[in-house]
Amino acid sequence: MKRTLLVMLAAALTAAALAGAAFGRHAGTPTLVGTVGPGYTIQLTQGGKAVKTLKAGTYKFVIHDKASIHAFSLDGPHGFAKDFTQVSFVGTKTMVVKLKPGAYKYYCPPHESMMFAHFTVK
Repeated sequence: MKRTLLVMLAAALTAAALAGAAFGRHAGTPTLVGTVGPGYTIQLTQGGKAVKTLKAGTYKFVIHDKASIHAFSLDGPHGFAKDFTQVSFVGTKTMVVKLKPGAYKYYCPPHESMMFAHFTVK
C-alpha cells in the first residue's frame, strides 16, 4: 500500500514538474510591447518606456495591431526579418524572438517612410 502510494506520488510530482517546465519555459522572458495604429503611429516599449537599446537575448513580443491598414514588421542584422502582423489583421499577436547584437528597425510595411523606429541590441 505504501509503495503504491509512493509510486503514485512520484509520478504525480514528475508530471507536475514536466508540465510546469513546458508552461513556464518563457515565464522569465522579458516582454516588449508593440503597438501599430489606430492612427499613423508605431511604437515598441518595455515597461512603458520606448525601446532604444536591449541586451542580446530572447524576448516575448506582444504586438497590438489596432488598424486594418497597418502591419508590424521587424528587420535586423544579417538578413533578420520578422512579420508580426499583416495588413487587414486587427488584434494581438505574441511571439518569442531571439535578438542578436546589431541594429534593428520596426515599421509598418505599407507606410514605412513615416511609420518606423530603430533600436540597438548589444
